[in-house]
Amino acid sequence: MSQDSLYEQAAEAYGSSLDRLARAYELDPEARRDLLQDIHLNLWRSFAYFDQRCSLRTWVYRVAHNVATGHVIRQRRLRNRLVSIENIETLPGSEHGELAASQTEALERLSMLIQRLKPLDRQIIVSYLEEMDASSISEITGLSPANIAMKVHRIKNILKRWSEEGGHHAQ
Repeated sequence: MSQDSLYEQAAEAYGSSLDRLARAYELDPEARRDLLQDIHLNLWRSFAYFDQRCSLRTWVYRVAHNVATGHVIRQRRLRNRLVSIENIETLPGSEHGELAASQTEALERLSMLIQRLKPLDRQIIVSYLEEMDASSISEITGLSPANIAMKVHRIKNILKRWSEEGGHHAQ
């Protein structure tokens, strides 16, 4: 299969997942568009080397997470804002319960909390939220499936705690 046709197949099958992944890594809409474009460009380039030793899905997520992680590292070096504590503190806390946010606000809040995670933890939880199993996430990250399961549990607890505390505490 050609590089172009592999890319087209991947973009069609995983395009919306890549959009969600970019949202999990980048809050700013303009920077998120740039990140998504960078993911797509690198994905297309990567298919020149795709040897089908892993599934198309695993390849797509591995490339996308690597690009997104590189983006985070570059942004931190440039001291650009990923998520400021002030932004998180202005979100409604759990004391407002279900009245606090619509589904969109709840997703934005979760996204903001996920952005505060370390890049590997972010990669794991985003993959988990995309309904990937521990074995698939293991292929992407290089960690064992047992370690992935443990990390997912730990990350879910961190996110729950941050949400309950209004996102005030560090990891």
